[in-house]
Amino acid sequence: MTPSVDVDLQHATRACPKSMTYGPCGGVGDDGTCEVAPVPCSFLPLPTVRWSGARESRTVPEPHLLALMRQRPVVVADLPAVALSRDSLERAADRVVGAVDAVLLGDHGAARVQFSPSYRASLVQARGVPVWQGLNCRDRNRVALEGELAGLADLGVGAVHCVTGDHTLTGDRPDAQPVFDLDSTALAAAAKAAGVLVSVGETPHGPPAQRRAERLREKVRAGADVCFVNHAGSVEALRAFVEEAGDLGVDVPFVACVAVATDPGSAAQLRRFTSLRLPAGYLAGIESAPDPRRAGIAAAIALAQAYLSVPGVRGVDLSGVPTAGAELTTAAALAEIGCALT
Repeated sequence: MTPSVDVDLQHATRACPKSMTYGPCGGVGDDGTCEVAPVPCSFLPLPTVRWSGARESRTVPEPHLLALMRQRPVVVADLPAVALSRDSLERAADRVVGAVDAVLLGDHGAARVQFSPSYRASLVQARGVPVWQGLNCRDRNRVALEGELAGLADLGVGAVHCVTGDHTLTGDRPDAQPVFDLDSTALAAAAKAAGVLVSVGETPHGPPAQRRAERLREKVRAGADVCFVNHAGSVEALRAFVEEAGDLGVDVPFVACVAVATDPGSAAQLRRFTSLRLPAGYLAGIESAPDPRRAGIAAAIALAQAYLSVPGVRGVDLSGVPTAGAELTTAAALAEIGCALT
């Protein structure tokens, strides 16, 4: 980078509530404002920030999930469970075991305090369910993140999904001091160095939409092996993003996120997502159906099948936030969808 661009990047990092280096994150609103404050994202005026480090190269056996994606599309599902409840995690895992290829253990939609990533992964893997563990930069500095990565690698988790994470001001613990010692790109490099399969997320329509594929390219240069495409909307929008990334030399499998709603409450939770983009009438059709559960399952299956028709898309992630008390029935719905797709 030129000296002037370096100065601009330093300013953007200082102005960013998450202190990002490889911004912007996925929390930029459609109007270009930050998820934390009604001000423009400081990274929007900058060119795509290039990865400045080397991609870790280690000779390790091909991860099972990556090998599986070469054979057939995989089905990943978020695991609906009550935060800080071992019983809820285990019962939800028991509902989906054998029905999906892995569960994505990411942030809880309504709680910032959770079991540690490696502990959650150990609980779920003990039930026979492969884990795709989410790891965010909000709560831990780089030393703690490297410790979690070492633990996850030792556990033999299927993959680690690296995200910058939501700011503490957006959750139920605004009193907590955010950390953000790393961001998703730097975390992807650390995860690669730990020897795990690394995934990252990208939001095709998130400002600056015209540079999101470039940003993914830098994450791949840092260490990412797989890209989760966050709620892209139409099949055409997903196809356009995958093709644009391919034109830039991005050669990784893509996993498309499929929103799952089975009642008006879960549909309302989905609408709270900052970057939600769904096909026209998707949620309205579920909410107005005589049997929203059956309509939601059918809609998710149809959308997943449509996404999987896009070349380069090698999997889907069934995602959604259940209403309180509906965790097990939601897990059962995810299992039904998974069985229909595998």
